[in-house]
Amino acid sequence: MIRTKRVISALALGVSSLVCSTAVWSQSGTDVSAGDWPDYNGNMAAQRYSPLDQINADNVNSLEIAWRLPTGLFGSQPEFNATFTPLEVDGVLYTTIGAQRDIVALDAVTGQLLWQWRAQEGERFDAAPRKGSGRGVAFWRDGDKRRVLTITPGFFLVSLDADTGLPDPEFGNNGVIDMQEGLRLGEGREDIDIGSSMPPFVMNDVIVVGPAMAVSMRPPSMANVKGDVRAYSASTGEHLWTFHTIPRPGEFGYDTWLENSADYTGNTGVWAPMSGDPDLGMVYLPVEAATGDRYGGDRPGDNLFSSSLVAVDIATGERQWHQQMIHHDIWDWDNPAAPILADLPNGREIVMQVTKQSFVYTYDRATGEPIWPIEELPVPAGDVPGEWYAPTQPFPTKPAGFDRQGITEDDLVDFTPEIYAAALEAIKPFRLGTNLYSPPSVKDAADGTQGTLSLPSATGGANWEGAAMDPETGMLYVPSRTVATVLSVDKDQNSDIDFSMALGVRVPRAMGLPIAKPPYGRITGIDMVEGEHEWMIANADTPASIANNAALEGVDIPRTGVETRSGLLLTKTLLFSGEGTGGGPTLRAHDKQTGEIVAEIEMPGTQTGQPFTYAHEGKQYLGMVVSERGNPSELVIYTLP
Repeated sequence: MIRTKRVISALALGVSSLVCSTAVWSQSGTDVSAGDWPDYNGNMAAQRYSPLDQINADNVNSLEIAWRLPTGLFGSQPEFNATFTPLEVDGVLYTTIGAQRDIVALDAVTGQLLWQWRAQEGERFDAAPRKGSGRGVAFWRDGDKRRVLTITPGFFLVSLDADTGLPDPEFGNNGVIDMQEGLRLGEGREDIDIGSSMPPFVMNDVIVVGPAMAVSMRPPSMANVKGDVRAYSASTGEHLWTFHTIPRPGEFGYDTWLENSADYTGNTGVWAPMSGDPDLGMVYLPVEAATGDRYGGDRPGDNLFSSSLVAVDIATGERQWHQQMIHHDIWDWDNPAAPILADLPNGREIVMQVTKQSFVYTYDRATGEPIWPIEELPVPAGDVPGEWYAPTQPFPTKPAGFDRQGITEDDLVDFTPEIYAAALEAIKPFRLGTNLYSPPSVKDAADGTQGTLSLPSATGGANWEGAAMDPETGMLYVPSRTVATVLSVDKDQNSDIDFSMALGVRVPRAMGLPIAKPPYGRITGIDMVEGEHEWMIANADTPASIANNAALEGVDIPRTGVETRSGLLLTKTLLFSGEGTGGGPTLRAHDKQTGEIVAEIEMPGTQTGQPFTYAHEGKQYLGMVVSERGNPSELVIYTLP
């Protein structure tokens, strides 16, 4: 049983209600159109868009810090980079915070702490595969009933009264549901490797929970707990349905797991945030890859529903349609972000999935039919003993990839002839992954190579930051990174799996520089009406580690960006971008049509949580979590003077 306690007394909230929008994407009486930020990505369509325009190109340079809240007050560690994004509803912020993932309510104007809740999980916390602050909470309202929903590190679903922070006695077991109960555990495994960093998804009075496991580059076994998606009544906590992301015998897709491998294979969870269409009653599940990330010889077949987008009836859990982005994923390119929904100016009602391999897969969100043709093209097979290789993979014809896909000698860094020569020398120990789907190879292979050099890496392309969608223009803005990786596998003597990620094999560099050409991080603007790229810019200035490299003395190089994925926010008039974990402490405002930088704002730290915006009592605010090396992260809120 989870033990909980109140940390401070709850205060009654005297906040004024905003007029609520009746937009399609409204969430139980609150909406971005009313100036709120009630969902993790702004709305249930995951658009990261707000129509607020009090902060605009004419005054954005005048932004000042309204208030800031150090997360060290909540038990953060000095090197801890928080990645949460608060919700804002009726003048109150709700968020996870601190290394223990406390839940707090804050006055959105002053930052005053209104209440705090902490789970006391003991051994469950110690064993949790997904610790840290988490990415945020969910909010649900039904008349006067208002609830904040969270998933703890120990994998409990908790419903808290939004006014007091107290667990809801009518929900589950005094406000708590143990998500470890009812799991399909891995055969022969005693440990329960499952949790979640993301908030649950709430729509049409249903809570949907997707799980995450520990990183599976070197899994201890080919068997693991299955990442089933489960749904509960938002009012009572009653279990409503379970969607089996790895089908059971007799279920659709079971035959895509050859040799009965669906019986023991695990993972295939939904660790990324979800999205939904309340009118269609569909929730969209971005499903991850199966155990393990680099080798799938023990799970032959295409492996539905791994690395798939699945549309599910939120009332019943019945599959409405699915599309698999990667057959038999052995690249760890699982779907990392919330599918984005939009009603385009041309009348199309679409859902878009941005991916680690740098595609935007685009479908009719009611039927799952591709908006533009998706071609099944031949891809190379490898020579890892025992591996099973899919002969083809699906390639969208539009839009074009938003980042580099595959790597050839033409993609190597070439600021000078000497640097290019060093790059050619550095890649000699590796096979060159010229095809996007060039597979992993064995360390110390017979041909003398150590692995396959690949682009993008397992961390993107795109990742959990997702993208931002302008519902008025149909423009999609995608942050991504260009970082090579080595796909190298080796025998793991501590596992029953034949091969897993090789140890000690590092990505080569050329004279201290990244092996691939810049930009190392970028933002791409894509017209989703036509499926065409409109512009691309580097996500940051050239970092000192590159600009001051001795090999570049006297060399004029372009703005390179940094090896990060920017957090984006769209408003009526501007695109905001931070530099993301590993970047610098600059927030930029861009012209949405051209990408041109309108303003640069120096912050107390680097943007590590997603930017968000809200309005209360006639004033617009913009905030995010920032982190600085050696100091706890802090929540920083900006507004105009």
